[in-house]
Order: sequence, then structure tokens, then C-alpha cells
Amino acid sequence: MSTDVGFVGLGVLGSAMVPNLMDSGFGVVGYDVRPEAVSPLAGKGMTAANSVAEAASPTGCIVTCLPSLEALHDVAAQLAGQDGSGKVVIETSTFPVAEKEAFRDTVEGAGYTAMDCPVSGNRMLAEQKKLTAFGSGDEDTYAEIEPILQGFANRTFYVGPFGNGMKTKLCGNILNLVHNAAAAEVMVLAMKSGLDPELFHKVISGSGSSSSMFEVRGALMVAGDYDYEGSNFSIPMKDREFIQGHAAAMKVPTPIYHAALQTYMSAVAQGYGDQDAAAVCASMERAAGWVRETG
Repeated sequence: MSTDVGFVGLGVLGSAMVPNLMDSGFGVVGYDVRPEAVSPLAGKGMTAANSVAEAASPTGCIVTCLPSLEALHDVAAQLAGQDGSGKVVIETSTFPVAEKEAFRDTVEGAGYTAMDCPVSGNRMLAEQKKLTAFGSGDEDTYAEIEPILQGFANRTFYVGPFGNGMKTKLCGNILNLVHNAAAAEVMVLAMKSGLDPELFHKVISGSGSSSSMFEVRGALMVAGDYDYEGSNFSIPMKDREFIQGHAAAMKVPTPIYHAALQTYMSAVAQGYGDQDAAAVCASMERAAGWVRETG
């Protein structure tokens, strides 16, 4: 496998994955439809591409990290416009399994091998190289691309045939949302009970009561600063349709997820939609009639 990697999609998550790939020894040829997303990474050593084809043509492997179904299928069509024989496409985005399969069918028609490898984690974890990758597809191909996954994720797993990665990710996203909502709930209760939020966060972090969401997003809740571009509410609001559709198809009830989802919807309604999802804590503070002391 070549040490040069094409990377398509330099948004909130992708732009945090690329530096780790470069630090791991990979040359990255990156493309995004927004030139302003390309320039900062080009300044750090990434080779800037002007199209999907330019990112893919000089490399043996292309990573895609995309924001919408429209982008997914547009990229598939562009990749299908060139010979992909011997090349691998690692699709890391969060979309329904059927849409990923349609992507696979399109690019494999041009000779590529497609792998479904979504990642768990937000921008903060991506910057720290603490993502988890769920690899699915041809097992021999997975063995070849695992070093690339390890270039931006600290935990990598092969979870079976194509699509199993996405199924794993959807289940994991339920836990992410529930854990974040629970972290906000207990932070508000702790503060209103008279506990110091910073000390409370320190005491619970690392204990049996903790979670990754409590430790990472809890720090933002303690600071009351949600402007950090980690992962805003648009992502879980997008993913809810995929999660609900998958759960309904499997005939599995998800009452805890739906209860936690209401806190997210409330936060969006209160105007926190463009802030990090840790701002669900601010929404709960308002619901509890709690105003922090400042200064």
C-alpha cells in the first residue's frame, strides 16, 4: 500500500484527521469543495488538490469524510469517472447502510475496492488521535489499510462484511448522545446542589461513574464555553434519522435514546444549534432555573 493517501472532505472531523495522518508518515493529497478548508492544511504540509480526481489519481488509497448524502454520491460519481483499478476507498462518514452500499456499487464499478470504516469521536478526540475506527468490507483489504486507519485513530477494529462498520457506528452514536445528555444532567444537578463544577468533574472523571463524553465534553460544561468547534448539534440531528430508521427496520425499541434526544431538540430550540453539543448543559441549566455565578 502506497504511503500517499488521498483525502476528500476537510470539514470539522476530516481537517483534524489529516494532521495525524501526516504525523504518522503519510503524504496526504487533500480536497474539499471549500478552498478555505484546504489552505490551512496545505500550510501544514498537505498537497492541495483542485478536484476529487486530483486527490485520487496519484494515490493508492482515498479516504472520504463527507457531510451529506448529496456529497457522498457526488464524490462517488466523480471517482467513477476514472480508473480505480487496484485502489481502495475508505469511507468514514455516517450514513445509512443502504446509501453506503450504493456508494460502494458505484465506485467498485470503476475498479475501486470500497471499505466502510466510520469513526467514533468528535473533533476534540480526533485532534488527540483518540478516534475509534470500525472497519468493514473485504478482510484482506482491511489488513492492507489498517496502517492508514491507525494513522488517524488510536483504536481500530475489523467488524465484518461491508456495512457492519456503519451498524456499529449507529449503535455507538446512541451511546454518545445518551452519555452527553446524562453528563449535562448531572453537571446541572451538581452545580445547583452547591458543588464546585471543576472539582466535581475531576472527582468523577476516571471513576466507575465516568464516560468519555463526561470527561471530554464535561470539561466544556465546567467552563461554560461551547464555541469550540467540536461537533455541533447539526450532526446528531442528522444522525437521528439514520438511527431511528435502522432501529425501526430492526424492530428494536430505543426509549432511552429518544428521551435523551429531547434534550438536544430543546437545546436547538433555545438557540444553541451552532455550538458544541456540550451546550445541552446550558439548555438544562435554563430548564432548571439555574444561573451560574460569574466573576
